[in-house]
Amino acid sequence: MKKAILYIRVSTDEQAERGYSQRNQDEVLHKYCDLKSIQVHDVIYEDHSAKTFNRPAWNAMLVMIKKNKGANAPQLILFTKWDRFSRNAGDAYQMIALLRNYGIEPQAIEQPLDLSIPENKMMLAFYLAAPEVENDRRALNIFHGMRRAKKEGRWVATAPIGYANKTTENGLKYIRPSEPQAGIMKRAFTEIATGKYATEQVWKQAKDNGLKCGRNNFWNMIRNPVYYGKIVVPSFKDENLQLVEGQHEPIITSELFHKVQDVLDGKKIIKGTKVVSPELLPLRGFLACPKCGRMLTGSASKGRNSYYYYYHCSSMCGIRFKADQVNNSLITELRKYIARPEFLNLFKKIFRDVAGVQVETKQQQYKFTVKQVEDQQNRFNRAKDLLLSGDLDADDYRSIKKESETKITDLQALLATLSDPMEAVDKLLKKQEKTLLNLAFLYQKTSVADKRKIISFLFPENLIYTGACFEIKRVGDVLKGIYYK
Repeated sequence: MKKAILYIRVSTDEQAERGYSQRNQDEVLHKYCDLKSIQVHDVIYEDHSAKTFNRPAWNAMLVMIKKNKGANAPQLILFTKWDRFSRNAGDAYQMIALLRNYGIEPQAIEQPLDLSIPENKMMLAFYLAAPEVENDRRALNIFHGMRRAKKEGRWVATAPIGYANKTTENGLKYIRPSEPQAGIMKRAFTEIATGKYATEQVWKQAKDNGLKCGRNNFWNMIRNPVYYGKIVVPSFKDENLQLVEGQHEPIITSELFHKVQDVLDGKKIIKGTKVVSPELLPLRGFLACPKCGRMLTGSASKGRNSYYYYYHCSSMCGIRFKADQVNNSLITELRKYIARPEFLNLFKKIFRDVAGVQVETKQQQYKFTVKQVEDQQNRFNRAKDLLLSGDLDADDYRSIKKESETKITDLQALLATLSDPMEAVDKLLKKQEKTLLNLAFLYQKTSVADKRKIISFLFPENLIYTGACFEIKRVGDVLKGIYYK
Protein backbone atom coordinates (compact mmCIF):
# COMPACT_ATOMS: atom_id res chain seq x y z
CA MET A 1 0.00 0.00 0.00
CA LYS A 2 1.29 3.42 -0.96
CA LYS A 3 1.81 6.05 1.67
CA ALA A 4 1.05 9.73 1.16
CA ILE A 5 1.55 13.05 2.85
CA LEU A 6 -1.53 15.26 2.60
CA TYR A 7 -0.57 18.88 2.04
CA ILE A 8 -3.32 21.38 2.95
CA ARG A 9 -2.58 25.07 2.36
CA VAL A 10 -4.43 28.36 2.73
CA SER A 11 -3.00 31.79 2.05
CA THR A 12 -3.77 33.73 5.24
CA ASP A 13 -4.09 33.35 9.00
CA GLU A 14 -7.71 34.45 8.72
CA GLN A 15 -8.54 31.59 6.35
CA ALA A 16 -6.74 29.18 8.65
CA GLU A 17 -8.71 30.40 11.68
CA ARG A 18 -12.06 30.15 9.90
CA GLY A 19 -10.99 26.78 8.62
CA TYR A 20 -13.52 26.33 5.81
CA SER A 21 -10.95 25.79 3.06
CA GLN A 22 -8.73 23.69 5.26
CA ARG A 23 -11.54 21.40 6.38
CA ASN A 24 -12.77 20.99 2.81
CA GLN A 25 -9.30 20.10 1.53
CA ASP A 26 -8.80 17.67 4.40
CA GLU A 27 -12.12 15.92 3.70
CA VAL A 28 -11.54 15.66 -0.07
CA LEU A 29 -7.99 14.30 0.33
CA HIS A 30 -8.98 11.70 2.92
CA LYS A 31 -11.86 10.49 0.75
CA TYR A 32 -9.47 10.17 -2.20
CA CYS A 33 -7.03 8.11 -0.12
CA ASP A 34 -9.86 5.80 1.03
CA LEU A 35 -11.00 5.23 -2.56
CA LYS A 36 -7.47 4.59 -3.85
CA SER A 37 -6.40 2.52 -0.81
CA ILE A 38 -3.62 4.96 0.02
CA GLN A 39 -2.34 5.09 3.60
CA VAL A 40 -2.13 8.60 5.08
CA HIS A 41 1.39 8.96 6.44
CA ASP A 42 1.01 12.54 7.69
CA VAL A 43 -1.13 15.66 7.23
CA ILE A 44 0.62 19.02 6.79
CA TYR A 45 -1.31 22.24 7.39
CA GLU A 46 0.10 25.49 5.97
CA ASP A 47 -1.17 29.09 6.22
CA HIS A 48 1.40 30.74 4.02
CA SER A 49 1.58 32.20 0.51
CA ALA A 50 2.54 29.88 -2.38
CA LYS A 51 4.62 32.52 -4.16
CA THR A 52 7.75 30.77 -2.89
CA PHE A 53 8.57 27.49 -1.14
CA ASN A 54 10.03 29.32 1.82
CA ARG A 55 7.12 28.19 4.00
CA PRO A 56 7.52 27.02 7.62
CA ALA A 57 5.41 23.84 7.39
CA TRP A 58 6.78 22.90 3.95
CA ASN A 59 10.38 23.25 5.13
CA ALA A 60 9.63 21.15 8.21
CA MET A 61 8.09 18.51 5.93
CA LEU A 62 11.23 18.40 3.74
CA VAL A 63 13.38 17.87 6.84
CA MET A 64 11.09 15.03 7.90
CA ILE A 65 11.28 13.46 4.41
CA LYS A 66 15.09 13.52 4.46
CA LYS A 67 15.13 11.74 7.82
CA ASN A 68 12.53 9.08 6.88
CA LYS A 69 14.14 7.48 3.85
CA GLY A 70 13.58 3.78 3.27
CA ALA A 71 10.67 1.34 3.28
CA ASN A 72 8.55 3.45 5.63
CA ALA A 73 8.98 6.64 3.61
CA PRO A 74 5.93 8.10 1.81
CA GLN A 75 5.76 7.87 -1.98
CA LEU A 76 3.26 10.66 -2.61
CA ILE A 77 2.50 14.24 -1.63
CA LEU A 78 -1.16 14.90 -2.35
CA PHE A 79 -2.96 18.23 -2.58
CA THR A 80 -6.24 19.28 -4.13
CA LYS A 81 -5.01 21.57 -6.94
CA TRP A 82 -1.64 22.65 -8.30
CA ASP A 83 -2.12 26.20 -6.95
CA ARG A 84 -2.06 24.64 -3.44
CA PHE A 85 1.41 23.36 -4.35
CA SER A 86 2.85 26.51 -5.95
CA ARG A 87 1.99 29.75 -7.72
CA ASN A 88 5.43 30.12 -9.29
CA ALA A 89 6.17 27.91 -12.30
CA GLY A 90 9.97 28.14 -12.09
CA ASP A 91 10.13 27.24 -8.41
CA ALA A 92 7.58 24.46 -8.91
CA TYR A 93 9.66 22.62 -11.53
CA GLN A 94 12.71 22.75 -9.26
CA MET A 95 10.73 21.43 -6.29
CA ILE A 96 9.22 18.60 -8.37
CA ALA A 97 12.74 17.55 -9.41
CA LEU A 98 13.91 17.66 -5.76
CA LEU A 99 10.98 15.54 -4.55
CA ARG A 100 11.59 12.98 -7.28
CA ASN A 101 15.18 12.64 -6.06
CA TYR A 102 13.66 11.64 -2.71
CA GLY A 103 11.40 9.12 -4.47
CA ILE A 104 8.25 11.17 -3.92
CA GLU A 105 5.70 12.14 -6.55
CA PRO A 106 3.64 15.36 -6.02
CA GLN A 107 0.10 15.10 -7.36
CA ALA A 108 -3.04 17.27 -7.46
CA ILE A 109 -6.07 14.98 -7.08
CA GLU A 110 -8.48 17.39 -8.83
CA GLN A 111 -6.01 18.08 -11.65
CA PRO A 112 -4.26 14.70 -12.00
CA LEU A 113 -1.30 14.48 -14.38
CA ASP A 114 0.93 11.58 -15.27
CA LEU A 115 4.19 13.46 -15.56
CA SER A 116 5.87 10.50 -17.24
CA ILE A 117 3.89 11.47 -20.36
CA PRO A 118 5.72 14.39 -22.06
CA GLU A 119 2.52 16.08 -23.29
CA ASN A 120 1.24 16.37 -19.73
CA LYS A 121 4.09 18.77 -18.94
CA MET A 122 2.27 21.33 -21.10
CA MET A 123 -0.81 20.97 -18.91
CA LEU A 124 1.35 21.25 -15.81
CA ALA A 125 2.81 24.49 -17.17
CA PHE A 126 -0.72 25.80 -17.66
CA TYR A 127 -1.86 24.78 -14.17
CA LEU A 128 1.20 26.44 -12.61
CA ALA A 129 1.21 29.56 -14.80
CA ALA A 130 -2.49 30.36 -14.33
CA PRO A 131 -2.26 31.16 -10.58
CA GLU A 132 1.01 33.05 -11.13
CA VAL A 133 -0.67 35.22 -13.77
CA GLU A 134 -3.60 35.68 -11.40
CA ASN A 135 -1.21 36.84 -8.66
CA ASP A 136 0.54 39.27 -11.00
CA ARG A 137 -2.77 40.68 -12.26
CA ARG A 138 -4.07 41.11 -8.70
CA ALA A 139 -0.84 42.86 -7.66
CA LEU A 140 -1.03 45.17 -10.69
CA ASN A 141 -4.67 46.02 -9.97
CA ILE A 142 -3.78 46.82 -6.35
CA PHE A 143 -0.86 49.00 -7.48
CA HIS A 144 -3.01 51.02 -9.90
CA GLY A 145 -5.80 51.27 -7.34
CA MET A 146 -3.42 52.65 -4.71
CA ARG A 147 -1.92 55.06 -7.24
CA ARG A 148 -5.39 56.34 -8.17
CA ALA A 149 -6.22 56.79 -4.48
CA LYS A 150 -3.02 58.81 -3.99
CA LYS A 151 -3.91 61.03 -6.95
CA GLU A 152 -7.24 61.68 -5.22
CA GLY A 153 -5.35 62.82 -2.12
CA ARG A 154 -5.89 59.75 0.06
CA TRP A 155 -3.26 58.19 2.33
CA VAL A 156 -3.25 54.45 1.51
CA ALA A 157 -0.85 52.99 4.09
CA THR A 158 -0.56 52.74 7.86
CA ALA A 159 -1.09 56.20 9.31
CA PRO A 160 2.14 58.19 9.88
CA ILE A 161 3.14 59.21 13.40
CA GLY A 162 0.65 61.79 14.65
CA TYR A 163 -2.26 60.41 12.61
CA ALA A 164 -4.68 57.50 13.06
CA ASN A 165 -6.38 55.32 10.43
CA LYS A 166 -10.16 55.79 10.38
CA THR A 167 -13.08 54.57 8.26
CA THR A 168 -16.18 56.52 7.23
CA GLU A 169 -19.73 55.13 7.42
CA ASN A 170 -19.46 54.40 3.70
CA GLY A 171 -16.37 52.27 4.24
CA LEU A 172 -13.85 54.81 2.88
CA LYS A 173 -10.56 54.86 4.76
CA TYR A 174 -8.87 58.10 5.80
CA ILE A 175 -6.44 59.51 8.35
CA ARG A 176 -6.91 62.23 10.93
CA PRO A 177 -4.65 63.86 13.56
CA SER A 178 -4.30 61.86 16.78
CA GLU A 179 -3.18 63.40 20.06
CA PRO A 180 -0.80 63.47 21.81
CA GLN A 181 1.45 62.27 18.96
CA ALA A 182 0.24 65.03 16.60
CA GLY A 183 1.16 67.74 19.10
CA ILE A 184 4.58 66.19 19.71
CA MET A 185 5.33 66.09 15.97
CA LYS A 186 4.20 69.71 15.58
CA ARG A 187 6.56 70.81 18.37
CA ALA A 188 9.37 68.80 16.77
CA PHE A 189 8.88 70.61 13.43
CA THR A 190 8.79 73.97 15.23
CA GLU A 191 12.04 73.30 17.12
CA ILE A 192 13.91 72.07 14.04
CA ALA A 193 12.77 75.14 12.08
CA THR A 194 14.51 77.48 14.55
CA GLY A 195 17.86 75.97 13.56
CA LYS A 196 18.96 75.99 17.20
CA TYR A 197 18.60 72.28 17.81
CA ALA A 198 20.17 69.27 16.16
CA THR A 199 17.66 66.84 14.69
CA GLU A 200 19.02 64.06 16.93
CA GLN A 201 18.32 66.11 20.05
CA VAL A 202 14.84 67.10 18.88
CA TRP A 203 14.07 63.40 18.36
CA LYS A 204 15.39 62.47 21.83
CA GLN A 205 13.39 65.25 23.45
CA ALA A 206 10.27 64.17 21.54
CA LYS A 207 10.81 60.58 22.72
CA ASP A 208 11.03 61.81 26.31
CA ASN A 209 7.68 63.55 25.73
CA GLY A 210 6.11 60.29 24.56
CA LEU A 211 6.85 60.05 20.83
CA LYS A 212 6.58 56.44 19.65
CA CYS A 213 9.07 56.53 16.81
CA GLY A 214 12.61 55.35 16.07
CA ARG A 215 15.42 57.61 14.86
CA ASN A 216 15.29 56.58 11.18
CA ASN A 217 11.51 56.72 11.07
CA PHE A 218 11.57 60.18 12.64
CA TRP A 219 13.98 61.39 9.96
CA ASN A 220 11.66 60.06 7.24
CA MET A 221 8.63 61.66 8.89
CA ILE A 222 10.06 65.18 9.06
CA ARG A 223 10.73 64.90 5.33
CA ASN A 224 7.18 63.77 4.55
CA PRO A 225 4.83 66.38 3.00
CA VAL A 226 1.82 64.54 4.48
CA TYR A 227 2.20 66.71 7.59
CA TYR A 228 1.30 69.89 5.72
CA GLY A 229 -1.55 68.25 3.84
CA LYS A 230 0.11 66.88 0.69
CA ILE A 231 0.26 63.35 -0.73
CA VAL A 232 3.28 62.18 -2.74
CA VAL A 233 2.47 60.30 -5.97
CA PRO A 234 5.75 58.65 -7.09
CA SER A 235 6.89 58.77 -10.70
CA PHE A 236 5.74 55.87 -12.88
CA LYS A 237 6.60 55.24 -16.54
CA ASP A 238 6.09 58.59 -18.32
CA GLU A 239 4.46 60.29 -15.30
CA ASN A 240 6.65 62.50 -13.11
CA LEU A 241 6.48 62.63 -9.33
CA GLN A 242 3.48 64.67 -8.16
CA LEU A 243 2.39 66.43 -4.97
CA VAL A 244 -1.39 66.51 -4.69
CA GLU A 245 -3.69 68.12 -2.14
CA GLY A 246 -4.55 65.57 0.53
CA GLN A 247 -8.03 64.91 1.87
CA HIS A 248 -6.71 64.83 5.45
CA GLU A 249 -6.23 67.67 7.93
CA PRO A 250 -2.63 69.01 8.04
CA ILE A 251 -0.76 69.18 11.35
CA ILE A 252 1.61 72.00 10.34
CA THR A 253 1.65 74.82 7.79
CA SER A 254 3.39 74.71 4.43
CA GLU A 255 5.71 77.53 5.55
CA LEU A 256 6.85 75.59 8.64
CA PHE A 257 7.47 72.41 6.64
CA HIS A 258 9.65 74.20 4.08
CA LYS A 259 11.58 76.02 6.81
CA VAL A 260 12.41 72.61 8.29
CA GLN A 261 13.54 71.32 4.89
CA ASP A 262 15.81 74.36 4.46
CA VAL A 263 17.39 73.69 7.86
CA LEU A 264 17.87 70.00 7.07
CA ASP A 265 19.38 70.82 3.67
CA GLY A 266 21.74 73.39 5.20
CA LYS A 267 20.18 76.29 3.26
CA LYS A 268 19.12 78.18 6.38
CA ILE A 269 21.99 79.28 8.59
CA ILE A 270 20.95 80.47 12.04
CA LYS A 271 23.39 82.64 13.91
CA GLY A 272 23.54 82.04 17.61
CA THR A 273 23.50 79.06 19.92
CA LYS A 274 23.07 75.58 18.51
CA VAL A 275 22.64 72.69 20.85
CA VAL A 276 25.19 70.44 19.24
CA SER A 277 27.65 70.28 22.13
CA PRO A 278 28.88 66.93 23.35
CA GLU A 279 28.79 66.09 27.05
CA LEU A 280 32.10 67.84 27.78
CA LEU A 281 31.28 71.06 25.93
CA PRO A 282 27.96 72.28 27.39
CA LEU A 283 29.06 75.95 27.26
CA ARG A 284 29.83 76.06 23.56
CA GLY A 285 27.90 79.00 22.13
CA PHE A 286 27.58 80.80 25.51
CA LEU A 287 31.18 82.03 25.90
CA ALA A 288 32.53 85.26 24.41
CA CYS A 289 36.24 85.70 23.74
CA PRO A 290 37.79 87.97 26.41
CA LYS A 291 40.10 89.48 23.75
CA CYS A 292 38.12 89.96 20.54
CA GLY A 293 34.56 89.41 21.74
CA ARG A 294 33.83 86.69 19.19
CA MET A 295 31.91 83.57 20.16
CA LEU A 296 34.13 80.78 21.44
CA THR A 297 33.67 77.40 19.86
CA GLY A 298 34.66 74.02 21.25
CA SER A 299 36.44 70.96 19.94
CA ALA A 300 38.58 67.99 20.95
CA SER A 301 42.28 67.41 20.37
CA LYS A 302 43.56 63.86 20.18
CA GLY A 303 46.34 63.07 22.62
CA ARG A 304 48.42 59.93 22.87
CA ASN A 305 45.82 57.97 24.82
CA SER A 306 42.65 60.07 24.83
CA TYR A 307 40.89 63.20 23.60
CA TYR A 308 41.23 66.59 25.33
CA TYR A 309 38.43 69.14 25.01
CA TYR A 310 38.92 72.91 24.67
CA TYR A 311 36.91 76.09 24.25
CA HIS A 312 38.75 78.30 21.78
CA CYS A 313 38.39 81.34 19.56
CA SER A 314 38.35 80.88 15.80
CA SER A 315 40.15 84.20 15.20
CA MET A 316 43.89 84.89 15.35
CA CYS A 317 43.83 86.00 19.00
CA GLY A 318 44.77 82.49 20.14
CA ILE A 319 42.46 82.25 23.16
CA ARG A 320 42.04 78.65 24.32
CA PHE A 321 40.81 77.20 27.64
CA LYS A 322 40.61 73.63 28.87
CA ALA A 323 36.94 72.58 28.84
CA ASP A 324 36.95 70.86 32.23
CA GLN A 325 38.55 73.93 33.81
CA VAL A 326 35.83 76.24 32.42
CA ASN A 327 33.04 73.80 33.31
CA ASN A 328 34.26 73.50 36.91
CA SER A 329 34.56 77.27 37.18
CA LEU A 330 30.91 77.65 36.22
CA ILE A 331 29.88 75.20 38.96
CA THR A 332 31.95 77.26 41.42
CA GLU A 333 30.14 80.39 40.19
CA LEU A 334 26.72 78.77 40.63
CA ARG A 335 27.56 77.77 44.21
CA LYS A 336 27.78 81.47 45.05
CA TYR A 337 24.03 81.88 44.45
CA ILE A 338 21.95 80.97 47.51
CA ALA A 339 18.17 80.75 47.50
CA ARG A 340 16.45 83.29 49.70
CA PRO A 341 14.82 81.62 52.76
CA GLU A 342 11.33 82.87 51.88
CA PHE A 343 11.51 81.25 48.44
CA LEU A 344 12.91 78.03 49.89
CA ASN A 345 9.99 77.84 52.33
CA LEU A 346 7.56 78.67 49.51
CA PHE A 347 9.01 75.87 47.38
CA LYS A 348 8.61 73.42 50.29
CA LYS A 349 4.99 74.47 50.70
CA ILE A 350 4.32 74.05 46.97
CA PHE A 351 5.99 70.64 47.06
CA ARG A 352 3.83 69.56 50.01
CA ASP A 353 0.66 70.90 48.31
CA VAL A 354 1.41 68.98 45.11
CA ALA A 355 2.27 65.89 47.12
CA GLY A 356 -0.90 66.39 49.13
CA VAL A 357 -3.03 65.97 46.01
CA GLN A 358 -1.27 62.67 45.34
CA VAL A 359 -1.64 61.72 49.02
CA GLU A 360 -5.37 62.40 48.87
CA THR A 361 -5.58 60.06 45.91
CA LYS A 362 -3.66 57.42 47.85
CA GLN A 363 -5.92 57.89 50.86
CA GLN A 364 -8.95 57.29 48.66
CA GLN A 365 -7.22 54.23 47.28
CA TYR A 366 -6.50 53.12 50.84
CA LYS A 367 -10.18 53.35 51.80
CA PHE A 368 -11.21 51.53 48.64
CA THR A 369 -8.69 48.77 49.34
CA VAL A 370 -9.95 48.38 52.92
CA LYS A 371 -13.47 48.02 51.52
CA GLN A 372 -12.25 45.31 49.12
CA VAL A 373 -10.70 43.40 52.03
CA GLU A 374 -14.01 43.56 53.91
CA ASP A 375 -15.91 42.38 50.83
CA GLN A 376 -13.65 39.38 50.42
CA GLN A 377 -13.96 38.54 54.12
CA ASN A 378 -17.77 38.77 53.89
CA ARG A 379 -17.74 36.56 50.80
CA PHE A 380 -15.73 33.94 52.68
CA ASN A 381 -18.10 34.11 55.69
CA ARG A 382 -21.16 33.69 53.45
CA ALA A 383 -19.57 30.66 51.81
CA LYS A 384 -18.93 29.15 55.25
CA ASP A 385 -22.58 29.68 56.24
CA LEU A 386 -23.78 28.08 53.00
CA LEU A 387 -21.47 25.12 53.58
CA LEU A 388 -22.85 24.57 57.09
CA SER A 389 -26.45 24.80 55.86
CA GLY A 390 -25.75 22.29 53.09
CA ASP A 391 -26.39 24.73 50.23
CA LEU A 392 -22.74 24.69 49.05
CA ASP A 393 -20.62 21.62 48.44
CA ALA A 394 -17.12 21.23 49.90
CA ASP A 395 -15.24 21.66 46.59
CA ASP A 396 -16.91 24.99 45.83
CA TYR A 397 -16.27 26.14 49.40
CA ARG A 398 -12.56 25.31 49.17
CA SER A 399 -12.34 27.13 45.83
CA ILE A 400 -14.00 30.28 47.25
CA LYS A 401 -11.86 30.12 50.39
CA LYS A 402 -8.63 29.84 48.41
CA GLU A 403 -9.59 32.68 46.06
CA SER A 404 -10.66 34.98 48.93
CA GLU A 405 -7.53 34.29 50.97
CA THR A 406 -5.30 35.02 47.97
CA LYS A 407 -7.06 38.31 47.25
CA ILE A 408 -7.00 39.35 50.92
CA THR A 409 -3.24 38.67 51.11
CA ASP A 410 -2.61 40.77 47.97
CA LEU A 411 -4.83 43.60 49.21
CA GLN A 412 -3.14 43.66 52.63
CA ALA A 413 0.25 43.90 50.92
CA LEU A 414 -1.09 46.86 48.95
CA LEU A 415 -2.38 48.48 52.13
CA ALA A 416 1.12 48.34 53.61
CA THR A 417 2.43 50.52 50.78
CA LEU A 418 -0.38 53.06 51.18
CA SER A 419 -0.07 53.70 54.89
CA ASP A 420 0.81 57.26 56.04
CA PRO A 421 2.05 58.65 52.67
CA MET A 422 2.69 62.17 54.05
CA GLU A 423 5.36 60.77 56.35
CA ALA A 424 7.33 59.70 53.28
CA VAL A 425 6.92 63.20 51.78
CA ASP A 426 8.31 64.85 54.93
CA LYS A 427 11.26 62.46 55.01
CA LEU A 428 12.06 63.22 51.37
CA LEU A 429 11.88 66.98 51.99
CA LYS A 430 14.18 66.71 55.00
CA LYS A 431 16.65 64.53 53.10
CA GLN A 432 16.73 66.82 50.03
CA GLU A 433 16.51 70.16 51.89
CA LYS A 434 20.09 71.12 51.08
CA THR A 435 19.66 70.43 47.38
CA LEU A 436 16.33 72.22 46.89
CA LEU A 437 16.87 75.24 44.61
CA ASN A 438 20.64 74.52 44.74
CA LEU A 439 21.77 75.74 41.31
CA ALA A 440 25.13 73.95 41.31
CA PHE A 441 23.53 70.64 42.33
CA LEU A 442 20.68 70.90 39.80
CA TYR A 443 23.09 71.88 37.03
CA GLN A 444 25.39 68.91 37.63
CA LYS A 445 22.56 66.35 37.82
CA THR A 446 20.78 67.28 34.59
CA SER A 447 21.39 66.49 30.89
CA VAL A 448 23.47 68.59 28.48
CA ALA A 449 20.36 70.01 26.82
CA ASP A 450 18.91 71.03 30.20
CA LYS A 451 22.29 72.48 31.31
CA ARG A 452 22.15 74.78 28.31
CA LYS A 453 18.56 75.77 29.10
CA ILE A 454 19.59 76.62 32.67
CA ILE A 455 22.50 78.78 31.44
CA SER A 456 20.41 80.69 28.88
CA PHE A 457 17.71 81.22 31.54
CA LEU A 458 20.08 82.48 34.26
CA PHE A 459 22.47 84.49 32.07
CA PRO A 460 20.76 86.34 29.18
CA GLU A 461 24.07 87.67 27.81
CA ASN A 462 27.20 85.76 26.78
CA LEU A 463 29.59 84.80 29.56
CA ILE A 464 33.22 85.88 29.53
CA TYR A 465 35.82 83.58 31.04
CA THR A 466 39.10 85.29 31.95
CA GLY A 467 41.10 82.17 32.73
CA ALA A 468 40.34 82.13 36.45
CA CYS A 469 36.70 83.17 36.80
CA PHE A 470 33.68 84.48 34.92
CA GLU A 471 32.79 88.06 34.12
CA ILE A 472 29.01 88.25 34.18
CA LYS A 473 27.45 91.40 32.76
CA ARG A 474 23.84 90.69 33.62
CA VAL A 475 21.81 87.94 35.30
CA GLY A 476 18.23 86.97 34.60
CA ASP A 477 15.36 88.54 36.53
CA VAL A 478 14.35 85.22 38.12
CA LEU A 479 17.90 84.61 39.31
CA LYS A 480 18.07 88.12 40.66
CA GLY A 481 14.76 87.76 42.51
CA ILE A 482 15.08 84.27 44.01
CA TYR A 483 18.82 84.13 44.82
CA TYR A 484 21.35 86.34 46.50
CA LYS A 485 25.11 86.23 46.15
